[in-house]
Amino acid sequence: MTENTKIFTGQYILLCLSSLLFFSSFNMLIPELPDYITKMGGEEYKGLIIGIFTLTAGFSRPFSGQLTDRWGRIPVMMVGAMVCVVCGFFYPLVNTVFLFLALRLVHGFSTGFKPTATAAYIADIVPTQRRGEAMGIYGFVTSLGMAMGPFVGSWIARLFDLNVLFYASSVFAFLSVAILFSMSETLLPQKREPFSLSMFKVKWKDVFYPNVWPVTVIVFTSAFAYGTVITLAPDLTKIVGLTNKGIYYLVFTLSSLLIRILAGKLSDKQGRVNVLIAGATCLIMALLSTSIAQVHFFYFGSFLFGVAWGIISPSYQAWTIDLCTEETRGRAVATMYIALEAGIGAGAVLPMLLYNNRADRIGWAFQSAAIVAVLGLAFLLWYKRKVETKWARA
Repeated sequence: MTENTKIFTGQYILLCLSSLLFFSSFNMLIPELPDYITKMGGEEYKGLIIGIFTLTAGFSRPFSGQLTDRWGRIPVMMVGAMVCVVCGFFYPLVNTVFLFLALRLVHGFSTGFKPTATAAYIADIVPTQRRGEAMGIYGFVTSLGMAMGPFVGSWIARLFDLNVLFYASSVFAFLSVAILFSMSETLLPQKREPFSLSMFKVKWKDVFYPNVWPVTVIVFTSAFAYGTVITLAPDLTKIVGLTNKGIYYLVFTLSSLLIRILAGKLSDKQGRVNVLIAGATCLIMALLSTSIAQVHFFYFGSFLFGVAWGIISPSYQAWTIDLCTEETRGRAVATMYIALEAGIGAGAVLPMLLYNNRADRIGWAFQSAAIVAVLGLAFLLWYKRKVETKWARA
């Protein structure tokens, strides 16, 4: 399937469109959920909005990875998107903090399934020598959804109400599923198995694919920062005096769009680690700028954060595929995403302890994420030296 040199096939375009709608669906809720849970009396649980979502996303990765390799890419993508469809209709019905958090727990299964199968699908249909570029283009599309979602979601909530926002989220997810029906399965027929409960029997090898361990380190340290940003950006927006709580997401996502394609190409030519070192450096600068909590640094930090994430994301995704075989793509991608969810969850919860809903301490939260990002950069520099030493000896 990867003998051609084209990226923009019909299947790739449809997959990107489905992912655009999927990422818009659940991201459009994020800016409004902190105030939503606060009105229920759960202000101290704001960190769990993202943290508990990523908990089930991470927990489901081993299962989705195994299902992707045995049941098929498209069925797993459909399951993930349908979770978003259903959850959007349940948000208006919850009226307690406990039920809200329980629904967030269920909603997390969506990102535990669809992105895992999507990454494996892309690896199936794009040429090996342009894998980084393909991941960069895909990241461009998902970033567009992540930018459009929060901005449009905040606009819908202000123009109508939260219930309309929740239903709109379901509609976006349903359209994502509808597109998948017109796509062809890429898992070879001889490798596909009928669905059975035995597919949920997970062993340690299904949870952690050891070949991708270097990827998991940089993914966790980078995702920690991402978790901090998406959790605290709405509060930071109010602190610096802005009204649309999706503006930080919009700026950082738009700034990441074009850099993703460039970074993907560079990682194909210059190596994944070299590009990741540049991304990690930019990430540290972005977090330190954001921590100043003034409007000009707010915009500058969000811009730098987008550049950093645009460099890092396609590079670690391509690196994951580099380190696995065709038969283990689902497991390898699942392992990478487990590290991603763990980092986002930790970044959403732990810095909140420093912030503690006090405006004068929000900078501490972003500074703590910067420290974790420094550890990631140190690891990359160590790994680069280790690999170079190994090749020199060879």
